[in-house]
Amino acid sequence: MDPYQRIIISRTDKLGDVVLTLPLAGFLKKLYPSCTIIFLGNSYTRPLLEACEHIDKIVEWDKISRYSLIKQIRFFKRLNAHTIIHVYPNKKIAWLAQLAKIKQRIGTTHRWYHSLTINKPVHLGRKNSNKHEAELNFELLKPILTKNIVLPTTDEIYQYYGLTKPLPLTERLFKVINREKFNLIIHPKSKGSAREWGLSNYAELIQMLPADKFNIIITGTHDEAEQMDYFLKVYYQKIINLTGKINLKEYISLINEADGLLACSTGPLHIAAALNKHAIGLYAPMRPIFPKRWRPLGKKATYFVLDKECNACKRSTHCECIESIKPKEIYEYLLKLITNSPNQ
Repeated sequence: MDPYQRIIISRTDKLGDVVLTLPLAGFLKKLYPSCTIIFLGNSYTRPLLEACEHIDKIVEWDKISRYSLIKQIRFFKRLNAHTIIHVYPNKKIAWLAQLAKIKQRIGTTHRWYHSLTINKPVHLGRKNSNKHEAELNFELLKPILTKNIVLPTTDEIYQYYGLTKPLPLTERLFKVINREKFNLIIHPKSKGSAREWGLSNYAELIQMLPADKFNIIITGTHDEAEQMDYFLKVYYQKIINLTGKINLKEYISLINEADGLLACSTGPLHIAAALNKHAIGLYAPMRPIFPKRWRPLGKKATYFVLDKECNACKRSTHCECIESIKPKEIYEYLLKLITNSPNQ
């Protein structure tokens, strides 16, 4: 079998991490146009994977993990893959890939079980790295690339997302978009995955933005809607509240029709960047969650962060540094966008 005929990319963690893994599929497709890319993810991220033109088959690990061991091994064998790239290390998946006798098994040396289960090791430590997460993902391709192939730089990676197949907006959501204004999605919360800017800052920004120029859409999960209940009630006349009211497939379609998205380091921010929207990220200047590692990658993506050392919130979700980013800075940036480019 051609070693590049069927390749499994395994990344079974969060939405933003999966977005930043999509360029691997795009780059492999460019190198080997006839290859089949199998993405091993989870049911939650399936709508995202379905919107990517580079992915040929989706495997939902949360479903496969319920099978018996014998059935799991049989399933992996039937994928008929020659190569698996363990982008997100998972001990069970590593053992299954070996037991299924997938010929090339790539993974980082920073997991003890990989010393027993992989045969194409990559010395890669993410925690203290200064490289971007997407750039670190590309390091895992090195064992299967010839020396003359040059990996894309961080600023070139966005070209390989391939997020070209979002579904059209439903009639219900189509009415949310206002073509006469800049449609700005604000995603205030992060489900605890990032340091947050704070609802008071978002409130101040919403008060500043002129209603005749901005159509403000607030999004989040059902649980986050409860956390933001007072905020949403106070500003209901200036916003469209979609928190807890749309699924991921609808959310991707909504982002695709909007003009920009403002959030901290979250999956929706990276989706906006991948869809070539104005993805505006808010970050704490603390490794490993700082922008150098997690900033949105896209032609229209940008981020705000204080230029200082920040370690006070390592053991806390509260971060004075990210909360100290002034709403006026974001306001001025957004006004420049609509002034310099009337059609966004």
